[in-house]
This record gives sequence, structure tokens and C-alpha cells, in this order.
Amino acid sequence: MKLKKLLMLAVLIQTPVLLSGQSTGNSSESVYTQKPNDSEAVFFTPEYFNIKTDGKTDVSDQLQAAINKVKTEKNFGIVFLPEGRYLISRTIYIPPAVRLIGYGTERPEIILARNSPGYQTPDPESPFPEKYMIFFTGNIVTEGRQPGDAGAGTFYSAISNINLRIGDGNPIAVALRTHYAQHGFVSHMNIYTGVGKAGISEVGNELENVRFFGGDYGIISGQTSPSWPVAMVDTWFEGQRRAAIQCHNTGFAIVNMNARNVPAVVEIRENDIDRLFMEDCIFDNVKDAAIIISREQHALTQVNLMNVVCRNVPVLALMRQSGEKIESGMKMYRVKDFTYGLVMKDMETDSEYMTIKDFEALNSFPVSAERKIPSLPPMEKWVNIKELGAKGDGVTDDTRIFEEAISRYSNIYVPQGWYHITRTLKMRPGTALIGLPPMGTQFIISESEPAFSGFGGPVPIVESSEGGDDILNGIGLNTGGINYRAAGCKWMAGDGSLMNDIKFIGGHGTMRKPEVAPEAGGPPPAAGQGQQSRSGQQGRPGGVRGALSFGMGPRAVSSPDNPVAEQGPDLAWDNQYWSLWITGNGGGTIKDIWTANSYAASGLYASNSSTPCRIYAISLEHHVRNEARFENISNWKLYAFQLEEESREGKECQSVELSGCKNMLFANFWNYRVIRVYTPKSLAVRVWDCENIEFRNVKNYTQKLVNTEFTVYDVNKRIPVYPWEYARLTISGREQGKLQIAGQPWKPEKLLTGFNFLTGITCDSRGNVYFCDTRLKKIYKWSVETSSGKLIADYPFQPLVLATDSDDNLLTVFRYDPQPGYLAGGKQETVKRLPDDNPAYSSFGNSGWAAYPASFDPDNPDETFKPMPRKATADLSRIAKAFYPSSRWHYTFDTAAEYYPDSAFVAPDGITIIPETYDIGRCAALSAAVPGGKVYASDEIQKRTLEMNVDLKGSLSDQKLFCPRGETTNAIDKEGNIYIAEGQIFVFDRSGKELRRIDLEERPLSMTFGGTDGNTLFVTTETSLYGVRIR
Repeated sequence: MKLKKLLMLAVLIQTPVLLSGQSTGNSSESVYTQKPNDSEAVFFTPEYFNIKTDGKTDVSDQLQAAINKVKTEKNFGIVFLPEGRYLISRTIYIPPAVRLIGYGTERPEIILARNSPGYQTPDPESPFPEKYMIFFTGNIVTEGRQPGDAGAGTFYSAISNINLRIGDGNPIAVALRTHYAQHGFVSHMNIYTGVGKAGISEVGNELENVRFFGGDYGIISGQTSPSWPVAMVDTWFEGQRRAAIQCHNTGFAIVNMNARNVPAVVEIRENDIDRLFMEDCIFDNVKDAAIIISREQHALTQVNLMNVVCRNVPVLALMRQSGEKIESGMKMYRVKDFTYGLVMKDMETDSEYMTIKDFEALNSFPVSAERKIPSLPPMEKWVNIKELGAKGDGVTDDTRIFEEAISRYSNIYVPQGWYHITRTLKMRPGTALIGLPPMGTQFIISESEPAFSGFGGPVPIVESSEGGDDILNGIGLNTGGINYRAAGCKWMAGDGSLMNDIKFIGGHGTMRKPEVAPEAGGPPPAAGQGQQSRSGQQGRPGGVRGALSFGMGPRAVSSPDNPVAEQGPDLAWDNQYWSLWITGNGGGTIKDIWTANSYAASGLYASNSSTPCRIYAISLEHHVRNEARFENISNWKLYAFQLEEESREGKECQSVELSGCKNMLFANFWNYRVIRVYTPKSLAVRVWDCENIEFRNVKNYTQKLVNTEFTVYDVNKRIPVYPWEYARLTISGREQGKLQIAGQPWKPEKLLTGFNFLTGITCDSRGNVYFCDTRLKKIYKWSVETSSGKLIADYPFQPLVLATDSDDNLLTVFRYDPQPGYLAGGKQETVKRLPDDNPAYSSFGNSGWAAYPASFDPDNPDETFKPMPRKATADLSRIAKAFYPSSRWHYTFDTAAEYYPDSAFVAPDGITIIPETYDIGRCAALSAAVPGGKVYASDEIQKRTLEMNVDLKGSLSDQKLFCPRGETTNAIDKEGNIYIAEGQIFVFDRSGKELRRIDLEERPLSMTFGGTDGNTLFVTTETSLYGVRIR
């Protein structure tokens, strides 16, 4: 009895005192409580594998066989592990794209047997310093084949809802090695390491709701295989003997971590660096120091803590080299803010190494925080879409089944299958669409699917409700290659919504099913099944490396008789809308997203939202022009935000656009250009009129000498951020900048610069100016109210020239190439052949496409984009303004200039038209022809400008030579003086007398008058926008 009391006393002494309602962290709640009905999965049950789940019978061989079965037969998929206890005695290898998921009222548990062979001392012949229970590999491991570590091309591997336990007598045992890349994760697990070494060695991508008990360490990790940051959310560490985490160059972005009874929370390995971000964490009973920092005064040492609560943590940070200790002097305190590293307090302040700290005392210690990531609905409320009639065979149209299911049920389980969708799936408030592997479960649209094809605004595969607590989980969204109007997902759900584990299919990371051989005498395999090659994973680029293959590999010999050429871009790239479009006050929790679809205009486009949004572990890669664009966004936090540009598709890609944004946090921001990229890049992040934007921990790198010149650049204020790597930068919005507009008459001022080829300028009734960077498909606005520019539209169609109607709708003429495979009336789509076709231009490969105008409200372009209707000019009764090309490069200029076509495009105001002439697809600007007035057009070939009269129908006549000057554009001021561009800008009065010349640093391309009083001449050149006050 006395012994029993002593034992109870010892337990009480060792157990920390918990406040009422506080969790011990030993939760083992099962996420998947029922057996999923998935005919494509492998179920590790006694029925199929002759095993016992008693925790006493070794199932190592059978478990490995089940995992290998998925890889060999499916290439990607799931092994489901039912509730039970599974004993293993050797390493289980999980190859790429295989997921091990547990189910049952209690989580299944895998146990490493006591004193398992090889887990006592390191193997001198092994490249790995530990021995693992479960090892995620880069290859399938069979008898006689050695494991290769997971790497930068290992995608979709995961383990979830399974507890792991290391038995005694295994001192070098590690529960998991997870050195994989995108869409790899560990979630909903307890790892009992005991006397073993660590719970996880080498992390990758993201971790959620993982609890670590015992071990020398919870996690030991170096650099991730693709060198990306890692998001870790809702984790618990307790009782580690050396530190909860030891890391070096890992890049952890940690949110809601609870660390108790440990010597250190995070130890950066001796003589090493790391970029560590932690927010909303709890440290309790930390003996030595919460954070141990190794390399001091080093740009790559970046440590940031925000809202971290501490009890019995006397030393917050310890510097190994100097021995300096950062202490609060309080028993219970909150770290409101802490930064160590290279800091820029704003964009104009020089960078300095510094320590920033802000502590406050606490009178009481908070209970453990609730999980940040919303839970999936209980499985007993799920409805299986296949049980409702969906096929998921990639061929049968499953759209109606989904629409009916969404109208009747809230929680829809989508088992593995490729579901053919033919129109947008619209979620009701609270709809949950739940898949488990995004490569195995896809929504796909066929090439040139009618609803997603042709000329028009964006059409998403999936559209959330507005403001609802919607869930989209574990699904791949496949927009195909040729669907001009397709977007992956339009997300407008509210703060309580969840998007998780979503892959936007296309290009890198795409995987194929194994070929299905047809039965003897049977039909060939169906599209989407048998057509899949056995090449396996389409990951990082490979192929032949020739003389001009971006400096990679041996150089092939090139000669006139045997030329070796560079490989150019795929013409199907950048011909769809955005992959992930968050708009209409959309927000919520968004996690584990990979957008590497080169067919899309950008990976992420976020517009017009102040709803709080938290994005964890998003990978944006391999787009042609844009990775991420943020327009009018506030109250967002983005953790482990990673970008990568490739050689073929991304050498001109703009990594991030930030316009009109405020109150945003980027924690662990990685910007990378692969070693194959051979062109320099000016900017990673372009900023337009933003305030209170925080960057915490920034990594910008490439292996090549040509790097990104500036990580951040304010376009309007012309402020660059010089350091490539830093711990903290604040864009305050109060920076003065370098642009000061003097407005002196006749003195040109460069207002904006850094563009590619600016044309198509126009103005509205308020004097605002619009222009387009035509090759890069971007449309910009110069605001006279703020004297600043901004990007307003970025679509997959190439803008050529602009105009406005009487209601200030912006009219944009786009190039439109008929969509391959898109049928109109049962025939391949074509465009109208115009009678005034310009053989001087069209005969040199410039035929077969059209110039189609669309209108939109420049303050709300995406929701108002609408093609302008074509009408017969004979039916037009009232015309206030007609827009014609300001110039023509035409051998028969005199005839073409007066040609009045049989059709025109009509603006929303009903009285503004753009006559359908061939040369609107070739000109640099449009000139307004007002009935009863005059219009001027320049002959680019003969370098002259003609004057013509405008009749009531908007047709032109009575042409005469105005002056022997002319090139691409002209403009008219309030006094009727004519401004004509030809290298210089020539100013003539109405009679044709030259008054003056204006010289710019660059050649003028298009011109218009604007400004609040209409007395500023705005001019676009190849790279810049100029303003010239004329009075």
C-alpha cells in the first residue's frame, strides 16, 4: 500500500498542472470513422491479406504487398487500414503517390516490435543515419531493389488517421521519413516515439494535427527535397529529451504548436541557418531555451514569432555563437512580436541586422487553443456520389448526378474516379465535396467542351456559394489544354469554409493511369483510361539535352546541315483563365494547394475580398505570365508561400502582383527560378498602392548568375527592395517614393516604366487613362485622382487596342484564334474573312484569326466582361462615335482608310461602335470618329497622315493629305491641334502648320489626351507611360 502511494505521488510530481478544460494533447480522435466505399482502393483487411490485427502478429510483408499493389496496378491511390493494431518489424516503404489512410471508430495503430533487427545501431553501409518504421521513397521497393529517398518529384504521398508507436529497444528508430514534395502530408496522427530517436526525419510540404510524444526529438529535418518551406498546423510536442524540433535550412512556418516539458522547442543545428516562423503557439516548461539560434548576423538566419504564450520559459532565445540570451524576466508572458535577422522597417529604410521584441506579462495561462483547420463533417453524414449513379470513368457525363446531389445533400463523398463534367458545378451554402486523393479523384472537362469554350468571360469547373461554410477536399480539377474560358475554381465561400488538398491538373505533376490492355476481340480502351501511358509520373522536366537546352548536360553539335534549336513554348499554354479564383469576399482556410497548370493564365487570382483568409502551403509554379495576383485584398495571412519559374514556360513570368491590398502577411515567402532558366528577371513582387503588407522570412534564389533583380518593387513610387534574403519587411504605404510629378508645360515626365510593349491607349470621361501591354496580355489604368497606375485586367486573350463608350465602359479589342476542336454548327470554328483583308500583313502568316471586342466596367472587370455583339451596319440607326484604326500598314491605304464594313461591334451604351475592319488587329490605337467631325489616320508605309470627314453613319470620306508625317498614332487637343507620332511627336495646328516637336526617351506608340482638365498628353512607348502637360 505504501509503495502504491509513492508511485501515485511520483506520477503527480511528473504531470504538469492543467487548467480546467485543458487538454493533455493525447487526443486520438478518428477522422474517418467508417469504411469508405471506394472500389479503386486497396483495403488491408484479413479477408484480402490473411492478417491479424492483434498487435502481436507481424504483418510487415503483407502491408508492403498491399502498398506495392496500388503502385503497380494503379500508379497512384490509397491503401485503407481498418481499425486495429498492426505489428511490424522492418521498414515499410511507400512509393510516390500512394496514401496510407486509417479508418474506424478508433484510429488504427502501427507498432514497431520491441528490439526489431537493425534499429539498435546505425548501418555503416546505409546512406541514412536512422532506421525508419515507414519510409516514403522515390521508387517502388521490391526484393533486391534498394530504396531511393523521396525527392523533388515525389508527389501525392501521405499518411493520415493512423497512430504510430515505437517499441522499446529501438534507439535509432524514427517513425516516419517524409522527404517528399507537393501534396505530401502527415495528418491526424499520434506518434509515440518512446526511447526511439524521433517521430519524423526530413519533413516535406505540410503537417496537420500531429502529436509527438517522447523521443530525442519530435522532428529532425534539414532542407526539404525541392527546397520549399513547410507548413505545420495544429501540432503537439511533449516530453522530448533534447528538443521538440531540430532543424537546419528547413523553412518551417508553424501555426498553433503546443510544446510542453522539453529542453528546447526549436533548435537550429549547430553552425547552420534556418528561416523559422511561429504564430499562435504555446510553450510550457521549457528548460533551456525556446529557440536556439546558431548563425548570428547572417541573412539566412530569419526567426519570427507572433503571439506566442510562454510559461516557465526563462530564455526565449539563445545565441550559440555569442552566448547571448533573450529573456523576458517573467514567469508567464506573451511574445506579441519577435524578429531576429535582417530587417527593413519599410521600403525606404536601409536594411539592418536587429532584434525586435515585444513581450507582455500574463496573469493567467490560456487553455490549449482550438485547431485552426476546420474538420470534415462526420462520415455518417456522407453520401457517396457513385451510389447515386455517377460513373467516374472519364467518359460518362456525371454533371447531372452531381447537380442533383448538391441540391439534395450537404456532404458528398467523391471516391476515386475521373468524373466528366460539362458545365459548372455550383455549391450551395455548406456543401462539402470530399475526395481523398487529388490525382485519383478528378473533375475533368473534355478538350473544347462547349460550355468552357469560345470567346467570353471565365467559366469555372467548381463554383462555391457566396459566404457559405463550403468544403472542397482532396480533388483534382482538370481543365484540359484547349478550353479558352475554363477556370479551375471560383471560390466565394466564407470565413468558416475549407479548401484542402486540391491539385489544379495540367503540366507538372500530372500522372497517368497504367495502360489497360483490351481483352482479346474486345473494343479498345475508353478515352481517359487505356490511352494513358505507362510512363508513370510526369514530374520535373527531362528529355534530350542539346546544345541550346539552357546550359544543361552535354552540348550537341549544331551546324547549318544539322541545326539544333531551342524548344519553345507550347502554343496551348496561357490560353485559359486562372486556376484558383478567390473573389466576392471569398476566404476561409485554404491548405495544400498546387497550381502548376501551364495552360492557365495564373495559378492564383484573388480579388475583392476583406473576409479573413488563411492559406497554408500553396505552391504556384510553371505559368507563362503570372503566378499569383492579388487585387483589393485585405485581412489575409499566407504561410509557406512558394513560387517556381521554369525555363520554357516561366522565364517572363511575374511571380506576384499586389494592387490595392492592405493588412496582409506573407510568412516564409520562397521565390525560386530553376537552374534551367537562362534569362534575367527584374522583379518578384510588383506593388501598386498597398499598405501594411508584412513579409516575414523571404528566400529568393536560383543556381544561375541571372537572378531576380529585386524581390519587391513599388511601381508607382519606384522603390526597390535591395536584399534578396531577409527576416522582415513592412510595406507601410507611407513611403514617399522617387516619383515627383512636376507638371511643367511641354516637359515629358515618365510616369510608369518596366513594361514590355505598350499600345492601345484611351481615356474615359473623367480623364483616367487605360493602356495595354499587349504581348503580356495585361491592361492597366492611370488614375487621375491618385496619380498612380494599377493593373486592372489580365485575361488569356491578347488585348490589342482600347476605347471607351459614353458610359465609360472599357472596350477592349482582343485577338481571337479559333479554338481547335470547338465546333460551331457541327464544324470546326472559324472566323469571318473580312473584305478589307490586308494582304501586306495577312499573307505573311497573319490570317485565320479575328479581332473581337469585349466590354467591361474597369472598376469591376471580371464580373462584367462581355463580348460586344456584332450587328449589320445597315441596321444601325444612331451612332454617337465610331472607332477606327489610328494608323494602317496597308499597300492600298487610300481605299482601306475609307472602307465602311458591313458589320460593327456595338458597345453597351448602344451608340458607340467599332466597325469590323481588318486593321484593328494590327494598329497601335483607335481614333474616335464623331459624326459631323473629322478624323485623322496615319499611313505607316508612306509616312503621311490623311484627314477625312465623318458622316452620320460613322463612315469616312473626302480624304485629303493633312501632313507628310505619320506613323502609329495621333491625338487632338481641346484647341483642335493635331499631335502626330513619327519617332518624335509633331504638333500641328488645324491648317497643318507645324507648331513644335516633343522628344521622349523612347519612340511613341500610342497617344491620348486625359487628366482632370484634359490638358495632359499621355503617351505609351515600348516600356513606359509618359505624361506631357500642354498648358
